[in-house]
Amino acid sequence: MRLQIKRYGAVALAGIMAGSFALTGCGSYASSSELRLQAEASLSGQADSGNGTGQDSRREPGSGTQDGQGGQDGQDSQGAQDGQGIRTGGPSAETIRVETGLTTAPMPEFEPVNDEVYVKTEDGGSVRLRSSCSTDSDSNIVTYASPGTRLARTGKGSEWTRIDYNGSTAYLSSAYITTEVPKTTAAPAQGACADSGEVTLNPSWKYAEFSKINTGAAVLYRSEAGARKNITICVNAGHGTKGGSSVKTLCHPDGTPKVTGGTTGAGATSAAAVSGGMTFADGTAESKVTLAMALILKDKLLAAGYDVLMIRENDDVQLDNVARTVIANNASDCHIALHWDSTTSNKGAFYMSVPNVESYRNMEPVKSHWQQHNALGESLVAGLKGAGVKIFSGGSMAMDLTQTSYSTIPSVDIELGDKASDHSQATLNTLADGLLAGINQYFGQS
Repeated sequence: MRLQIKRYGAVALAGIMAGSFALTGCGSYASSSELRLQAEASLSGQADSGNGTGQDSRREPGSGTQDGQGGQDGQDSQGAQDGQGIRTGGPSAETIRVETGLTTAPMPEFEPVNDEVYVKTEDGGSVRLRSSCSTDSDSNIVTYASPGTRLARTGKGSEWTRIDYNGSTAYLSSAYITTEVPKTTAAPAQGACADSGEVTLNPSWKYAEFSKINTGAAVLYRSEAGARKNITICVNAGHGTKGGSSVKTLCHPDGTPKVTGGTTGAGATSAAAVSGGMTFADGTAESKVTLAMALILKDKLLAAGYDVLMIRENDDVQLDNVARTVIANNASDCHIALHWDSTTSNKGAFYMSVPNVESYRNMEPVKSHWQQHNALGESLVAGLKGAGVKIFSGGSMAMDLTQTSYSTIPSVDIELGDKASDHSQATLNTLADGLLAGINQYFGQS
């Protein structure tokens, strides 16, 4: 797919993402750990019945079979409203595996070594790094590593490899490493731009036809840092589209109804193309704060070596949620939508996770990417927590979002607080530091 770029002036754009809503009475809360347990239960039922449950496909090391869930002992995750997703690997990973065949067993014997290895996968999926040699649960996942990631190997084994990860011991399946130095440590995004400039919606892109507001343009920035990562982060400042509330787009590309509530109730088949957002207790519009947050995060990402796709850099960009999402799908490696919730309790930050509803998780593109979305959300929350940011409940809330429903890359809507939360410059800087740490964790970067 070709990416249309214009250095001067925006060209028609079409299709974005969905999640710019202030959550009001959104039911079904689910923590990250609960989601993992639910996914595992779903997977078990799948294996017993012999049919899929809607998760990304994973493969067992040494076998060509797929058992219906994403994550190469590797990874996958879910998403939600204005963006989520996750993957630590190559920008365009579609699936993620697990070492399903590797079970809990006594600590294996390792041949002591001191060398470097690189993550390798056949399909671009990320690989899971674990704190123990067991695949019985996801509770021991330390982080995810994308194809090409360099690792310091300390022990060789037939099924497991021992590595030093940031001063701690971690393990991964030996099936997903190589000693061959890759041409690049991170593959460029599918359809990545050859240069910086404006990026408009290409009508030929998948799902572009579902966009109703698409005359605006996103802007791609190339990092000039010494250690450029060749990874593009889409930063989506929620809201900020004049007239967006009066236009409707399909909640799901297949026309099925929403499975959860939110700004738009469960059972609806269409939602506001871009909602107006809430107003903070001090009278500041949410769209103003999300934009300020996005600009700070952009600068930190560029300084860290990431390229940045900015969906919005002013008070009004004529791109609906579908258009934003489709542009992100084709010009970036992950999609992060910035929001604040509409509650008034200063409850803390959380991400919108993919609802554990079989019909929804079986719908494409959710089926192929929901685990990536959730993985990205988990990493972002971990980064925020490490920066001292207050976290709501288990760090996630299950929500059926337009953004998630159209995302083909790791995509997540991150809610950074609510109406009562401080949104001073100092706080926004702290939030940006936490988000950067989470992005580094997801992509296996330092």
